[in-house]
Amino acid sequence: MATEKKTAAAETETLVRGYRKTRRGYVTSDKMEKTIVVEVEDRVKHPLYGKVIRRTSKVKVHDEANTAGIGDLVVISETRPLSASKRWRLVEILEKAK
Repeated sequence: MATEKKTAAAETETLVRGYRKTRRGYVTSDKMEKTIVVEVEDRVKHPLYGKVIRRTSKVKVHDEANTAGIGDLVVISETRPLSASKRWRLVEILEKAK
């Protein structure tokens, strides 16, 4: 009975955490302590002409271990606000820069 309640609570927590966005991008700066800047590309279709346009945005990402370097391809995930400008955290490094 008690384990059923625990698993139900764990499932609801997983569902709540499941709505967080994940993005892929390249690290453009690693000069700050425990923070990297990642450039994320978004492809959108022009509403009138239909051409696919590349739009990029730079976001500050929390890197707890300071493992990412400039040029790395990384996966980031949305999280609670960690500072005035950090809303993302580093999930994994897919490819190290050459």
